[in-house]
Amino acid sequence: MTDSSTTGASALAPVLRPEGWELLRRLSDELGDHRAYRDADALRWSTQLRGEGHDPETVAAVLTQLRLRSRAVEKFGPFTDHMVFTDDGLQQATRLSVAARHAHRFQDAGVTSVADLGCGLGADALAMAALELNVTAVEMDESTAAAATINLMPFPNATVICADALDWHDGLDESSRPEAYWLDPARRVLDGSSTDTTGGSTRIFDPEAFSPPLSFVERLADTGAPVGVKLGPGLPHAAIPETAEAQWISVDGSLLETVLWFNAVRRDDVRRGALVIDAAGSTSELISAADFDDDPEVPISGREGIAGYLYEPDSAVIRSGLIRQLVADTFGSVGGRMLDEHIAYFCADEPVSTPFATGYRVLDVLPYSVKGLRRWVQEQSMTRLDIKKRGVDVVPEELRRLLMSGQKKKQKKSGGSTPAPRTATLVLTRVGEDRLAVVVEPV
Repeated sequence: MTDSSTTGASALAPVLRPEGWELLRRLSDELGDHRAYRDADALRWSTQLRGEGHDPETVAAVLTQLRLRSRAVEKFGPFTDHMVFTDDGLQQATRLSVAARHAHRFQDAGVTSVADLGCGLGADALAMAALELNVTAVEMDESTAAAATINLMPFPNATVICADALDWHDGLDESSRPEAYWLDPARRVLDGSSTDTTGGSTRIFDPEAFSPPLSFVERLADTGAPVGVKLGPGLPHAAIPETAEAQWISVDGSLLETVLWFNAVRRDDVRRGALVIDAAGSTSELISAADFDDDPEVPISGREGIAGYLYEPDSAVIRSGLIRQLVADTFGSVGGRMLDEHIAYFCADEPVSTPFATGYRVLDVLPYSVKGLRRWVQEQSMTRLDIKKRGVDVVPEELRRLLMSGQKKKQKKSGGSTPAPRTATLVLTRVGEDRLAVVVEPV
């Protein structure tokens, strides 16, 4: 468990002193690739550096930065070597590949100056500054603002201000306001009632409890200025203003964020979109001009329709509510059909390649019963079982252990040569009142 006191101002300040900065550079050079960082390295370095006479607080702070950099490589790539981080800031920071797409929205709209309100570690500000936009990055937390200052030092067109975003904006006169605004509200607090806690902070879900709140974003949009705001991917559709374009973004299958766009950075013909970015960086987007309750009609087949090929939509497609559009537009000609109006899985008679869904060939449909599935696993002599689920209250890892229990012992008792590996994928789902286990293989 991470102690928040080791990742905030007390941990960052020693790194920003000359001794700490030089020590961080030295160890980074020795490490070479931050992906190679191991806890064992930290123990060795800690003993060695204290033996050399370095201050224990500085040593701890530098090693904390190395650990955070090892996690940051996925988001920031080679930029990681010249950046500093806080734990909570890194969790909420935008990947640079995604931040670049945010920045291009403003550039394409002809914007030249942007205020990044709640800039965090400065990922989005960095991407905008790299496109030669003039950026004012505002951050209320002192340690995070200090980190953003370091991270944006290569860009003379970026300025960091430590202030409350609302107070800073409301204190500006009309002539000094920027052309556009980007916001990444804080969605974690040090204490709260939610049980979803990470790194000493608690996630909050009410848009009006964000800092700044969604109502402030709408107030900025009401002035006519181009406005973009990054929010959590679970944002309820009912909370999305009618004047906004909503875009859900996933990277390599992981749903990262919802972005709301207003005024000049909103596309005229888009109300909602699902932007899918694969591991290689290629992008595809499914868009709709229709509102959230205005989806096309598609067949709903029930249990009888589970045949041919089963598809699981990308998480961005699911959260944007564009499953029916995907079925109608891409699978309509091959018998595309929903199985249940409340379940994301759908089927088709023929395989279709699409970046918006993962396909599986249906091999069998079984009733969902732990006893029956365990018997099936034994009869099939399965050596590996992958489990996916929607609409069924089960923990896949626990069910897998239960179903595979005794399989290795049984195979050892059988003697003779080692049996060929047999793997299966089970898709657990609910269709109407039926709970089913669909045996599939990836296309």
